[in-house]
Amino acid sequence: MATLTIRGLDDEVREQLRVRAAEHGRSMEAEVRAILVDTLSHPVPARGLGSRIHARFAAVDEGEFELPTRDEPPRVVDFDA
Repeated sequence: MATLTIRGLDDEVREQLRVRAAEHGRSMEAEVRAILVDTLSHPVPARGLGSRIHARFAAVDEGEFELPTRDEPPRVVDFDA
């Protein structure tokens, strides 16, 4: 078994951990182990940026947005100006 030391833990985070451990009837050390095991035993599948953007906006109704009509042709960009 490995030993892990966490330095620089914010006092507020430590207090939240203490309360959470007490709520679950565990020591703070046991609570940290439970959090790590729970978090790491269900890895998030790697997805690309496009997939994450799609998932974020998949529930948005397309009818909510009115796109303006294009009345004029696209302009040519002059990079020398």
